[in-house]
Amino acid sequence: MHPAERLATRLDRHLADVTRRRGELGPPQVAVRAPAHGIDYRSGDRTGRFHVASVGKLATATLVAQLVDRRAIGFDTRVADLLPREELTGLFDTTTTTDAAGGATVDQLLSHTAGVADYFDGPVTSGRRMRELVVAERDRLWTPAGLLAFSRDRQRPVGRPGERFRYSDTGYVLLGRIVEEVTGRPFHRVLHERIFRPVGMLDSALLFHSVPDRDRDREPGPASSAASRDTGTTAPGRTVIAPLRLGRVEASRFTSLSCDWAGGGIISTPDDLLAFSRALHAGDLIAPETLAHLAEPRNRFRPGIRYGAGTMQLRFGGFSPFLAGLPRPVGHIGVLATHVFHDPVHDADIVLNFASTGEMRRSFMTLIEIERALQHVARP
Repeated sequence: MHPAERLATRLDRHLADVTRRRGELGPPQVAVRAPAHGIDYRSGDRTGRFHVASVGKLATATLVAQLVDRRAIGFDTRVADLLPREELTGLFDTTTTTDAAGGATVDQLLSHTAGVADYFDGPVTSGRRMRELVVAERDRLWTPAGLLAFSRDRQRPVGRPGERFRYSDTGYVLLGRIVEEVTGRPFHRVLHERIFRPVGMLDSALLFHSVPDRDRDREPGPASSAASRDTGTTAPGRTVIAPLRLGRVEASRFTSLSCDWAGGGIISTPDDLLAFSRALHAGDLIAPETLAHLAEPRNRFRPGIRYGAGTMQLRFGGFSPFLAGLPRPVGHIGVLATHVFHDPVHDADIVLNFASTGEMRRSFMTLIEIERALQHVARP
């Protein structure tokens, strides 16, 4: 039996069991491509667009790294030199400096060590957390400025820049704003111009800000227009995405999903994300040495997960000593149990969408099964 057939047989069996256990959630979207082994596996809806959640941080980090490659900025450039002072005020610990960002650098934002609070999951001084507001105020449209104001008004910095690692969606909103300030272009347009179009990601967009390029030649509906197709719209005709669960709540049509922006507001498909992962790790988007800087693990995110700068490295031995022999893929996960990873041992790209905050464990079990299957079929 051909290696690709062996892998497909094994994963089909695993995913049939997973789908049965997921009940009304249905089959997850799964894609694995390893060209050297002739593997191009799909399960679930191949073309369905879905919310990638924090997997989008990979794209934001890539745009920032492109600016570094172009020498427009450096990883060590101070944030205060790139963004207006009034935008930074209240977000950083500035007790020992007059720098509006406390001396924080671009690299510290990328690596979650700038000391900025996390608007999505971090503690608040009053009221509800953002994760709760997304469900409670489902018709609310969040802007990048509004997200920063949430951290500024209702949270406190978690430390001085460089002092500790604390995951921060707020920091990635600031990175999106840096991309805008340096390029002079809206963040969503830079995404299309520098990642989506060069890679051929025709079904990807930034939700509430743009539509997939594949849709641009289609006749706009009555609630849309040429302008709204480019800048985003909250009209009923906006891009439809696959169902997703926040807890037990189906939230794919919530306007409050606008709480993601440069930290993870992208919609995409398994094929598009496979193409992105391949292009990123093949050196088509950023220089290999720049990618190496992003991928270098620096801090512990969770047991078995190390964080670099906009990237995660999985160390399966941290989940169980029996998994210590598996490769260490590099990529990112999202709160909706979304994954994009590149396995350097098998030169494989892996995409998962389990579409629910409650499916993280099951999604990792599937990722482990994929890595085991790749090891099995790669044996001589």
